[in-house]
Amino acid sequence: MKEELKDLLDLLDLEQIEVNMFRGVSPAEGWQRVYGGQVIGQALVAASRTVEDVSRVAHSLHGYFLRPGDTTIPILYSVDRIRDGGSFNTRRVVAVQKGHAIFSMSVSFQVMEQGLHHQIDMPANIKPPEECATEAELREAYIDQIPDEFKSNFERPRPIEMRFVDPINDFNPEPTTPYQHVWIKAADTMPEDVRLNQCLLAYASDMTLLDTCCRPHGVGWSNENFQVASLDHSMWFHRPFKTDDWLLYAQDSPYSGGARGFNRGSFYTQEGKLIASATQEGLIRLHS
Repeated sequence: MKEELKDLLDLLDLEQIEVNMFRGVSPAEGWQRVYGGQVIGQALVAASRTVEDVSRVAHSLHGYFLRPGDTTIPILYSVDRIRDGGSFNTRRVVAVQKGHAIFSMSVSFQVMEQGLHHQIDMPANIKPPEECATEAELREAYIDQIPDEFKSNFERPRPIEMRFVDPINDFNPEPTTPYQHVWIKAADTMPEDVRLNQCLLAYASDMTLLDTCCRPHGVGWSNENFQVASLDHSMWFHRPFKTDDWLLYAQDSPYSGGARGFNRGSFYTQEGKLIASATQEGLIRLHS
């Protein structure tokens, strides 16, 4: 397995320090605050570790970001076993640093079973990942516009590959429509474990979603006058999947206002199967 993917899976492999209590760490990558997808993924790992029946997998999660996380100290995840039922298990997870909650999340697990089925179609006329530019090719196109303090982070190998169907220049964005389509996959072969693949997708789901509501306004996270942060995040897992296959992350932003932007995302396999959905509202405050 590639080292960068192994490092990410190690990041998600929490240390159990007490019954219903787990400890996670953050990578030393120079960012000032903990990446939101890391906290979502680690919280889902913590919740999963308290559901002993491995045939039960997460079907939904709903989380709130309460405070910025500090990358220099561990995060403690406390799990409350709300209910263990005949088909469903409910968990509440609180992530704590320095005695304060930085994130809270509810997760529901269900026995995998068959039922009535329908889905909306995958967006049509989307370029396959093989026809989209790689991240390295996109970076090369505007390398001179990337501030020096960010270059080392952009040049390191990525555990999750991304191919943007409709890319923009993050460092000099032009206003465009509130839609984006991104192909994603793990950089190497993943284990068959359904829960682990869910945790990795939860980690990845925060990587581009909030950017969608910024696209109509021609602003990006590198703008020093632009304050952006995730406020909440929800996911629904519809069926088992592997994250080492290309998945289309189809995203749209129906609304922004009141210094907040609302975003939706759907994950499809290349064959058009809808495997997961996500929503997120984020702070998007432009200072004068």
